[in-house]
Amino acid sequence: MRRATRVIPKSDWTPQEAKGTVTLSFEDRFRRRIRLTDDSGEPFLLNLAQATRFEDGDGLALEGGGVLLVRAALEDVLDVTGADIQHTARLAWHIGNRHTPVEVLDDGKLRIQYDHVLQHMLEGLGATTERETAPFVPEPGAYDTPSSAGGGHGHTHSHHG
Repeated sequence: MRRATRVIPKSDWTPQEAKGTVTLSFEDRFRRRIRLTDDSGEPFLLNLAQATRFEDGDGLALEGGGVLLVRAALEDVLDVTGADIQHTARLAWHIGNRHTPVEVLDDGKLRIQYDHVLQHMLEGLGATTERETAPFVPEPGAYDTPSSAGGGHGHTHSHHG
């Protein structure tokens, strides 16, 4: 079975070099070791030294040569719009306070994985929400490092007084 043993950041390679593609959800783009299937139906073993977050456009280097292009899968997401930049910043704070991954879109909207409870909360805070099917590529966390992006906080804290 083919083995992918290294993630190549999208800035370090050309996707035209890809020998295939693999389309994965956000949850499946943070792994260390798992059997996966590429988009042509061929299995491969993802076997990284440590759990690593990889993004749309990154490559998975195959032992013996070749790279699989990572694509973000379409997911059930919620796009969130505030009344203005200050309102959007407040909405982002409430999302972050719930440790929910968030993507900041080019137009200033926020995107989260769909959750009816968060949708209700955000609408209660005055947000406009729109349920979509789209790729989800959230911001890496402040404690993520290039070699372990998405690999957890690296710190502990409590929200209890």
